[in-house]
Amino acid sequence: MASVNRVILIGNLGRDPEIRYTQAGEPIANFSLATTEKWTGKDGTKQERTEWHRVEVFGKTAQVVRDYCQKGKQVYIEGSIHYDEWTDKDGNKRNTTKIRVSGPQSRLVLLGSRGDAGSGGGGGRGGPGGQTETPAGAPPADDFQVSDDDVPF
Repeated sequence: MASVNRVILIGNLGRDPEIRYTQAGEPIANFSLATTEKWTGKDGTKQERTEWHRVEVFGKTAQVVRDYCQKGKQVYIEGSIHYDEWTDKDGNKRNTTKIRVSGPQSRLVLLGSRGDAGSGGGGGRGGPGGQTETPAGAPPADDFQVSDDDVPF
């Protein structure tokens, strides 16, 4: 019988990624991701709940995280859920749940515009339609051209 272990999340980085390397030199990026659910209660009050997820990214995708992600950046991830169990220094059993982004069935997509990362934790967009506002003296946005060769993944 077939089984599936797939997680899809869209959220904002809660802190800058931590990068470490395996003995073979492969990068591993770790960060927390916040997803927020908003709804209106039966009494008409607006309610909100934020869930925090631990994310672990391996290989070339971890290099993208290192180079392009920081606190507040909005990302889309596809990965799998992993449960780790260990014993702490006091002899207590501990458990951790992680979302692992590794392998051909996993993805990480940077969302928002370049100016969204680090904009105060909300990943908010400055202008209409998700565009950031251009500061005075900066070249107009029309001068910016992107090709497929510019995308890091």
